[in-house]
Amino acid sequence: MQQSLKAATIKSLFWKLFERGGSAIVQLVVQIVMARLLAPEQFGALAIMQVFVNIGNVVVQSGLNTALVQASEVDDDDSSTVFWLSFAISVILYAIVFFAAPIIAEFYQMDYLVWPLRGLALLLVINSYNSVQMALVQRALKFRKIFNATIVSVVCSGVLGIGSAVAGAGLWALVVQQLSYQALNCIALSWQVHWRPTLTFKPDRARSLFGFGWKLLVSALLDQGYQSLSDLIVGKQFSPTSLGFVSQGKKYPQALGNMLDGSIQPVMLSAVSRVQDDKAYVKRLVRRALKTSTFLIVPAMTLFGVAAEPIVRLLLGEQWLPCVPFLQIYCFVYALLPIHTTNLQALNGMGRSDLFLKMELVKKAYGICFVLFGAFVLKDVYLLVGSYMITGIISTFVNAYPNKRVIGYSYGEQLRDIGPAFMLSAIAGAITYLLVGIGLPDLATILLQTIVMCAVYLLLAKLLHVEELGYLVKTVREILFKRKAAKVA
Repeated sequence: MQQSLKAATIKSLFWKLFERGGSAIVQLVVQIVMARLLAPEQFGALAIMQVFVNIGNVVVQSGLNTALVQASEVDDDDSSTVFWLSFAISVILYAIVFFAAPIIAEFYQMDYLVWPLRGLALLLVINSYNSVQMALVQRALKFRKIFNATIVSVVCSGVLGIGSAVAGAGLWALVVQQLSYQALNCIALSWQVHWRPTLTFKPDRARSLFGFGWKLLVSALLDQGYQSLSDLIVGKQFSPTSLGFVSQGKKYPQALGNMLDGSIQPVMLSAVSRVQDDKAYVKRLVRRALKTSTFLIVPAMTLFGVAAEPIVRLLLGEQWLPCVPFLQIYCFVYALLPIHTTNLQALNGMGRSDLFLKMELVKKAYGICFVLFGAFVLKDVYLLVGSYMITGIISTFVNAYPNKRVIGYSYGEQLRDIGPAFMLSAIAGAITYLLVGIGLPDLATILLQTIVMCAVYLLLAKLLHVEELGYLVKTVREILFKRKAAKVA
């Protein structure tokens, strides 16, 4: 069983990586073009609108999509029950956002926000259907279907968004891009997933799934609320333009982190949920996920932070240079992402959403204190965003603590597992940083920094016999060999 699960997991991992990678590349191109066509204030307005939509999405899903993945057995009645519950919640929330839109626009003194917000909120209804499809695909480890749907939707929505921006649609161009992406993704996935909701709603199954999901709902609300609080405060206490710079600085490290770490963690959750009774095997899966994510993400974030200024100037233009410090801060924050997500997904896979919730309560308590202190005491947007680095470091301890008892994976072991990636990245990053002042054009500087960073990092990993490099090379060779053998056969 372990061998077949390993094969399915590795195959799913690569499809998830292709999906994330392909999506990230296309979205990067789209965002770069739109950043050159639109003003920072318009991206700030989008960030304010997304606060309300993202919180609504958390409530719509109610943790039930994760419950569908984690549950030992799921049938069509369970899926339909989850859909109808999510759909009803989405309609109610859409009505609330629709009628509250004028109040929100008046609060931020942005009258033009009313109808774009009402349009963007339609994502709530779309996601009530798509979240069930995604859960079923993730549960079956059929990530190629997500890859197909994502590539189609990201390309088509990018064309629509850029076309709208060129036509002078302004903020509506961003709304069109966001809305069309989710709608097309839902349609493309429905062509591949042979599931349709039936007129079935079983209260007992809803209670059972919600018994697991409500803790994830509260945890997700806390997390999204915390992130949203920062955006709302920056948009009101400082300005929508400042929020535009902050959101743009966050967007690219977040996309890079989600592309790499987000390829590994959903697969790991599905794999862990299948073998949750074998703690020794679960620990091996979790260690592998943490080491792989860290080995890839930490050097990528280091390079991104070191080369931030020439990258922003080349791709986005001089008007976006104020976002560079924010981008560098978020590179540090997202370098810690594997520690957070690996530990949290391990708890979800083991069915310990109760511990997940307790940790979220603790983390958000001190996180909110840092945000309020930065905004209203220090009154500095750079210090406010910079406080996320302190929050991130503290949160690594909080997230790792329960897994010593749950799967026998202590914080000390985790530090030893991730230590090589951080050490080698720091050395390679310091050497790469010396290239900043040599006076080359931005493109040449970026290319040279990338080559030096990769060469130094991989060379040190090879010389020091870092286990993860050997594992990745071996895995890639196995996949290529199997593909060649399949073609010959």
